[in-house]
Formats: sequence, C-alpha cells, structure tokens
Amino acid sequence: MTPLYTFQWTGRSRGIIRLMRIGEVANRTGFTTKTIRYYEDIGLLPQPMRQANGYRDYGEDAVGRLGFIADARAAGLTLKEITTILELRSHGESTCRHVLGLLEDHLADLDRRIAGLRQARNDLGKLTARAQSLDPADCRDPIRCQTISASDRQSGSRRPGFREHQH
Repeated sequence: MTPLYTFQWTGRSRGIIRLMRIGEVANRTGFTTKTIRYYEDIGLLPQPMRQANGYRDYGEDAVGRLGFIADARAAGLTLKEITTILELRSHGESTCRHVLGLLEDHLADLDRRIAGLRQARNDLGKLTARAQSLDPADCRDPIRCQTISASDRQSGSRRPGFREHQH
C-alpha cells in the first residue's frame, strides 16, 4: 500500500505529513481495527481526518497515543483511568501525581486480592488434608461427598455465595 501524503500549512512553512489508513495503524500498534474504532467512539482516540470516500487518515500522533494506551493497559489501568490521564494532559496539566495515585490504588487492590487468595489456599489446604485422612469406605451418602459435607457440619460454615433467608 502506498502511504498517503498531504501538505499541512503550519503558519510559516509547509510540511509533509505522512498519513496512514487504519490497517497500517493496526499493524504498527498491535491493536485491531475494531479496537481502534472503539477507542475513537469513546473519545480515547481523536476522530481522524477523513478522505472524500470516508477512509480514515491517521498521523503519527495516533500511533503514539495508541502506544501510550497499550502501555497504560499493561500497567493495569482501566480505559476510564486512561481517559482521565489524557484529559488532564489535554488541559496542559501534569499527570505524574494522578498516575502515581492510580498505581498506588491498583497496588493496594492487588494486595487485597493476594490476601484473599492466600486465605482461600489455606482453607483449601485444610480441606485437602482432611480429605486425605478420610477412608472412602466410610462414605455412605449417595448424594454428597463426605469430605465436603462433613467439613461444613464440623466448622459450622456455610457455602460461599449463599445467604440464609432472614425474616
């Protein structure tokens, strides 16, 4: 595909700007054309210039912005959070403290999830140890496994995700 070129009047001089179609931008950034269009629709990526036939024309700035979006997503930021960063930037504001706050929030969330996973692993380890100590010949209930039902009765615990009905 032959790249498109156009002249842009910058006030004092003319410069040549290389324009790309959406497929080339997709190839260069690793995003699909569908994702690029979606980012345009939600305002994460500015609407590109259009040719008379409706084809989108993108400049290098779109490739750079998509690179930033990819990096921010890899760091765990949501599209909404990325939007706030880009909005601050567009108003000429520094984003460093804002980004630091977002990253600290994500780190704290990750620590909470790790603690929950450790607790779940501990609980599963206890259940597994119990299962290993039971004799399968003692299992007489045709509906339930003795490992799980017996451990529920002994600990008095309820099944996760279920609540008793209260009046």
